[in-house]
Amino acid sequence: MATAPVLGSDPGALSAEQQQELRNFKISTRIANERYLRTHRDVALLIGGFLRAILLKRPENVPEFAADYFTDPELPGRLQAQLALREGRAQ
Repeated sequence: MATAPVLGSDPGALSAEQQQELRNFKISTRIANERYLRTHRDVALLIGGFLRAILLKRPENVPEFAADYFTDPELPGRLQAQLALREGRAQ
């Protein structure tokens, strides 16, 4: 559904219809992301734990630290314990 460019306008700019479509896409994507995060609470715990660890330890080599953090064999157990603790508080 292409629209003809307006004379004198920036040929790379979006038309009003395209801008509205883009806004709608962004809104629906944000809603879908929010729903996903609300149903997968472990994602927030995982990211929060990683950010907490990185800010506490302040490693020089962040990619190496991230690789070590996410491949730690104890990570799933820590995550499950945090989820259980949070769900215990929520009840």
